[in-house]
Amino acid sequence: MQRSSVPVGLMLVLAALACGDASSNASTKTSPVADSSAGSLAAAGKDDTTSAKSAKSAKSATAATAATAPVPRIVDTDARMGTKLEGPDSAVRIQIATQPKSRTKADSISLVASIRKGLKNSGWPVAGSTPLPGSLLPAKRIVAFYGNPLSKKMGILGEIPYDQMLAKLDTVVGWWREADPSTPVMPALHLIVSVAQGDPGKDSMYRQRSDPDLMEKIYGPAKQKGAITILDIQAGKSTLKEELPVLLPFLQRPDVHLGLDPEFYMHYNREGRKPGAKIGAMDASDVNYAIDQLAELVTKYHLPPKVLIVHRFTLNMLQHADKIKLDPRVQVVINMDGWGQPWLKFDTYATCEASEPVQFTGFKLFFHNDTKKGDKLLLPIEVLALRPRPLYIQYQ
Repeated sequence: MQRSSVPVGLMLVLAALACGDASSNASTKTSPVADSSAGSLAAAGKDDTTSAKSAKSAKSATAATAATAPVPRIVDTDARMGTKLEGPDSAVRIQIATQPKSRTKADSISLVASIRKGLKNSGWPVAGSTPLPGSLLPAKRIVAFYGNPLSKKMGILGEIPYDQMLAKLDTVVGWWREADPSTPVMPALHLIVSVAQGDPGKDSMYRQRSDPDLMEKIYGPAKQKGAITILDIQAGKSTLKEELPVLLPFLQRPDVHLGLDPEFYMHYNREGRKPGAKIGAMDASDVNYAIDQLAELVTKYHLPPKVLIVHRFTLNMLQHADKIKLDPRVQVVINMDGWGQPWLKFDTYATCEASEPVQFTGFKLFFHNDTKKGDKLLLPIEVLALRPRPLYIQYQ
């Protein structure tokens, strides 16, 4: 689609005003749902249904565009910038400066609505104490590759040979450094260690725990690269109080952090359903339990603050989010975990991130699922248009 900046800008102002600054069409569009097959090691060894040729083409196009995309010089509400862009059409100006003309009108309208949602929410940036020494956020942006090496279906971490994966991570980290030179990038490997299953298993918990050797296989190269490791829990019918203690020996290390996936947490009226059959949920009390455990480790072992990633793509996945407590020893990231076309991802970010400030935000990109309908993978420059700007970026 070809368009000139002025007509689309005017159209977007009118559209955004007509929406009352709400998340564009969010009430009438289906929220993105994560691929349920990604939660099972039973799929290991099967070929990805996405065409390899299409994936290669999308990757090449994305890399080429990223290499030539200009870094936007936008005055915004970032605390780091210290100033605010005034005026009712500031969201439109940001959209025009950052979004490729190849995006659809729906993509543009939704991006403007999402930016507006973040700019108008007085809860951003979230008030809190000064970050402790060694804190990763907000001084750095984390860019992570996600998955499990035992499955090609669960993400880039296991989809391609290990050396190729690490080389690709270097390339993607380079995209983000170019797009936002003012924010150093911390690479990360995000490993699913408790993997939700469609079958009950020996203990009827519908999850499979990874062996310590597998964790070491990921942790070793990550440490050599100067990257952090994030251990992710898909608890199934188990609980955090059962799964988290198993990981404490690894979490005692200063460069190992934690992720929680409510999608596969089958509690809160979901006890009778298998993981993947219904979207799971966590309560703030679950997140607060994890925060307490991490905070104790930081104090006991004199560690730098831990990062806690909590995935979310529906409001109900994370209940009572306003009750999540903040502790300077733990930095909480709510990660927009949905896949789909750009407009749908922007809508979800507005609903699940910009509208409910917790502490920091994240944004997930799917190499395959986001491009299923012919859309190009979102570029860093487009994701950076969102308000607040995500400080955790995850690729699956």
